[in-house]
Amino acid sequence: MKLICDRGSLVDALGQVSGVIVSRTPKPVLACVKLEADASGSLTLSATDMEVAVHLSTTKVEVQSAGTAVVPADKLGQIVRESLDPTLTLELEGSALHVRGQDSHFKVFGYPAEEFPPVPEFPGEEDFQISAAELGSLVQQTIYATARENSRYAINGVLVEREGNKLSVVATDGHRLALAKGDCSARQKDSRTAIVPTKALNLLLRLMDDPEQTVRVKVADNQVLFAIDSAVLSSNLVEGNFPPYKDVIPRDGDKKATIAADALTSGMRRAALLTNEESKGVKLAFGPDGLVLSSRAPEMGEAEIKIDLPRYEGDAIEIGFNPQYILDALKVVKAEQVQLDLRAPNKPGVLRTGPNFLYVIMPVNLQ
Repeated sequence: MKLICDRGSLVDALGQVSGVIVSRTPKPVLACVKLEADASGSLTLSATDMEVAVHLSTTKVEVQSAGTAVVPADKLGQIVRESLDPTLTLELEGSALHVRGQDSHFKVFGYPAEEFPPVPEFPGEEDFQISAAELGSLVQQTIYATARENSRYAINGVLVEREGNKLSVVATDGHRLALAKGDCSARQKDSRTAIVPTKALNLLLRLMDDPEQTVRVKVADNQVLFAIDSAVLSSNLVEGNFPPYKDVIPRDGDKKATIAADALTSGMRRAALLTNEESKGVKLAFGPDGLVLSSRAPEMGEAEIKIDLPRYEGDAIEIGFNPQYILDALKVVKAEQVQLDLRAPNKPGVLRTGPNFLYVIMPVNLQ
């Protein structure tokens, strides 16, 4: 194998595939990237951790002889990033890869190509298509609400639920739940569900760098595959049953507040300044005169912020929320105003931005 490649393109490609690789693995070959130079003039990079895999191609290369190399991803990435050359020459000698620039020569020891695990290709026709902009928005509006623990494995992933041409994406950690809805183009009008690991979706967000591109999606044999232009991402699905999320969405909130999203963001950030681990809640007091945010922490002090409400329906109410949970949702909403539906101080609230996004959040005890 011998090729001359555009260094900038190689840096980008290595950065995208390296997100799959885990730093510690009992199999050293899993810390490697596979480089496949094709005589047609393309270079394909592949990486896998045996759960998630990705391969992507670049045509910004001049292939002088085809071949396959498997080398440690971190070392190759460091060499390519530190180089000042616009192009680099890569040449395989046995299992070692030579990387040459104008004033440099690196020899990186690798592994035989046959030791690298197979990376799935996209199998035939997709189940549905969706724009990268739409899918990226759905993922970003939900992925932050996934659990970070292993005691309930199913909620460590994101539920992707398709009914005909309608797509719902749901995430929960038991304290909050985010639901986003969008449209897709499905070949069949059936229903499909899959729980996708958060690692795979984070990688997908990095791959979808062009919002105009189309993403093809297929669920098959306990795997989900995403095809994006010259890249394919595959992942094992999370096992287990996702909680019946529709049952936990409150529908009886009789107190409804319309709030400017930027005002609520600013207010929550400022109120959170005087909270700590022992007293990390912010009290929200709603009434006809507006919203008052307040917080207090022993030996630190107290904070109070007043916010005007464009609209409020219902009796006055005081309720406590974890400010970070509110801010996580406000970071991804695209509306100028949000609506918060409440029932009682000990009942969950629902933050909405129209019919396609809602966020259920459990209250905290401020006593």
